[in-house]
Amino acid sequence: MSRPKLVWFWIATCCLTLIFSGCLANTNTPPPTAAVLLDEPPGGETASHPLSVPAMRAAAYPGSDLVFEQELEDGINYDRYIVSYLSEGLKIYALFTLPWGDPPPTGFPVVVFNHGYIPPTEYRTTERYVAYVDAFARNGYIVIKSDYRGHGSSQGSPASAYGSSAYTTDVLNALASVRRYPAADPNRVGMWGHSMGGYITLRAMVARQSIRAGVIWAGVVDSYRDMLTTWFRRSWGQEMFAQYGSPDENPAFWDSISANSYLSELSGPVQIHHGTGDATVPVGMSIRLDEQIRAAGGMSELFLWEGDDHNIAAYRDDALLLSVAYFHVHVRDVQ
Repeated sequence: MSRPKLVWFWIATCCLTLIFSGCLANTNTPPPTAAVLLDEPPGGETASHPLSVPAMRAAAYPGSDLVFEQELEDGINYDRYIVSYLSEGLKIYALFTLPWGDPPPTGFPVVVFNHGYIPPTEYRTTERYVAYVDAFARNGYIVIKSDYRGHGSSQGSPASAYGSSAYTTDVLNALASVRRYPAADPNRVGMWGHSMGGYITLRAMVARQSIRAGVIWAGVVDSYRDMLTTWFRRSWGQEMFAQYGSPDENPAFWDSISANSYLSELSGPVQIHHGTGDATVPVGMSIRLDEQIRAAGGMSELFLWEGDDHNIAAYRDDALLLSVAYFHVHVRDVQ
């Protein structure tokens, strides 16, 4: 059931779920009874290269208290702000939404929102992804969308998206920061990512266990071996080739920096969306990830949107409906 013409049953089911659960309004869902998830890695590997998953797991992501920098125009049933938090000593800004009304006893559920690549000099906190953020915010979630370092007003220099762990570090510190916010439920957090943000989401979910579920749209989610041989070769890749050898010469190194090598330790289930007409990120990446998660014993859903582009523009509302429903099941309603 991955093609658009075959997902109408799922969309109809989601619509009924949204209507009867009251998620089209701001409702206080009965809180879960589970203890707060510790923000810890699943493994005890020895850290090596800074980009490796063991190194990411060994690192600390304390975050900080959120600072409310600016109040923005309200959403339909939620407040909007620009906030800031700390990541490796850098002041990182973020868009933050807060549902109206009193939070449930344990706090509102949360979506950590990871945007795709936008030239850092062109990035603005309140531009792009407006409808995407609204889909989760209007359905009762706190949403935090980080301006990665060097983006917008955030301190620091832009990093290599796939040759550095910097952006993932900023997101994991956002995760820690929002979990400290009094109105947020630290036990009910999901993560959404598009394109490069999908790459960040997958890495975050193998680095920390407090992310209940992930939704990835058109994600850069191949292993490094596959990315470097079938998608692109960047200067950072050539530099690592010179230092560590090619994937064939040194598979252990390249596996260590690939989140795909650690899918058996994903923090939760993943829903994957991709347009078959995507000219930016090959749809095969999402197909392979779905297969790999299932082979590793995890839970995955794959939706392929026939002929759609990198942003899933033609079927955006349908895909968002499915994404919201997925977070309702695996984040909002966890017990």
